[in-house]
Parts: sequence; structure tokens; C-alpha cells
Amino acid sequence: MTPSDSSASLAAAPAVALETTVLSHGLPFPANRDLAFALEDIVEAQSALPCTIGIVDGSVRTRCTPAEIERFCTDGDILKVSLRNLPVVVAHRRTGATTVAATIRLAYDAGIRVMATGGIGGVHQDGNGAPSQDQSADLTELGRCPVTVVCAGPKAILHLEATRERLETLGVTVVGWQTDTMPAFYCGESVFPVDVRCETIEEVAAIVRARDAARLPAAILLTVPLAAEASLSYARVSAIVADALSSEEARGLAPPQVTPFLLTAVRQELGEQALTANMDLLKQNAAIAARLAWALTHAGL
Repeated sequence: MTPSDSSASLAAAPAVALETTVLSHGLPFPANRDLAFALEDIVEAQSALPCTIGIVDGSVRTRCTPAEIERFCTDGDILKVSLRNLPVVVAHRRTGATTVAATIRLAYDAGIRVMATGGIGGVHQDGNGAPSQDQSADLTELGRCPVTVVCAGPKAILHLEATRERLETLGVTVVGWQTDTMPAFYCGESVFPVDVRCETIEEVAAIVRARDAARLPAAILLTVPLAAEASLSYARVSAIVADALSSEEARGLAPPQVTPFLLTAVRQELGEQALTANMDLLKQNAAIAARLAWALTHAGL
């Protein structure tokens, strides 16, 4: 049996975790809804089980129903849930979309060992373009949950050098999928090297098994670049970020305001191109994550 064999039983299929924040806070409607169901279809096509994770009325859902997914895409009252506010959302019986950090934790607790997402968070920039004290909880959770996260690298607006160093400090192995440099979200490459390049799913699976055999506590980050024709220029995005930080409008921004400001600047400059690239990378990552989950479960078959 192969991952694309339609006779595979999804009831016994390996699971792939999918986040919900990208649906409620990352993409506009109806693109978010179309993407959500496309990602589930892509995972199923590889004989894996899609597990879209979120919190619904205070209850953790490790596999949201179609109706719940629709709610995440359309309800304007959905909270963004990371680790610090997860217990509050549950205790207050609210509905919240899980970030990468929260999805990693809930997936790991549920026995799910592979996750697919777009770009991870990291070390943010301050108003002068230097590393700030604002660091995503994604990093710390990657350092303490031995899962495998398939992504397109850190988001391009981050301080990538500091983010790459932080991943190293946390013991997170950064694997490049057919690339020697770490992609930066919709930028297919950056100037920062990966720890190891892998050409096949079997190579990645061998590294995951070696990590597990050594009982290492950190995640493996499988970074997958967009195809060259769909990728945005890292130099161009870096220039947009630099221009935004040097603008009059950027002066005096409080640290929490810098990242939303940069995201807006990039979206205004790139427009539909950024949205298309975002959706393309999410789809490719879901497919690769499903193939990896299948390979880890069916070793030797």
C-alpha cells in the first residue's frame, strides 16, 4: 500500500495536526474556508487523517467537524489562543483558534506527532530593526515538544538571524526540504543555513526516528520552500520591511505594534501575490506532512 492508495482506512491512518488561527485571523473569507477544506482533502489524499485543532465553547477539539471549521472561518468573535491564554479560554468556555504553539501542545498531548502550518513565529524586530524582547511562544514550544512541524520557515518580517540562533539554542533541528538555506515564509530562501538538507521523505523520517531513539525533547522543523515561480524575493521583502521601519509612521511604535505594522506594509506592497503565496505554501506543507506521517507509521511496508 502507498500513501495515495484510496483503499487506505482513514480510521487507522496517521494523523496530521492543522492549526485554526490561520483560518480565523490569517486569511479573509471565503479564502479561509476554501483553504481549510482543501487542506483536509490534501491530507486525506495521502492516506492520513487531518486533525484541525481548536477550542470550541471551552472544549478542546483535536479534530474539528466541518461545521466547527466553518465557524472558525466566519465568526468574528473567535479568540486567538496561545499557551498563556489557553486555560482562560477553556475555563471561560470561549471559542478560540489555536496558534502554532497551542496546536503543537494540544497535538502532542493527543498523540499526534506531525503538524503542518505556514510560517512559524520567532524573534520580532523593534522599531530600529534589532531583535526585540518580543519572542513568539512558538519557539519555546518547539523546544519542548518532540513533534515534527512542516512549515515554510519563520515569517519573513521577523528578525531571522536572531530567530535562527534561538532555534539552535533550543535544540530544534532545522531540516531543509531539498534546500540548503532556511526559507522565510513566502520567500523561498534566505541567507541562513539549515542544519541538514533532505531530498526524500525517507531521509526525514530517519532523522525523526533517531531523535525519538535519543529521547531528545525538541521538535524537528522541516522547512519547505515555495517553488521558484511562486516564491517572493527575500531581498524585496527585506527592503519593504526596512523601508517601513525607517518611515515616519514607525517612529514611536510600542513593541507590540511593530509586527502588525510590518505585516500591513508587506501586504499593501505585495497585495494578492502575498495571499496566493500563503495559500500555496500551506497546501504543499500539508501534503508533505501527510506523506511524512504515513512514512513514520508504515516503516518497511
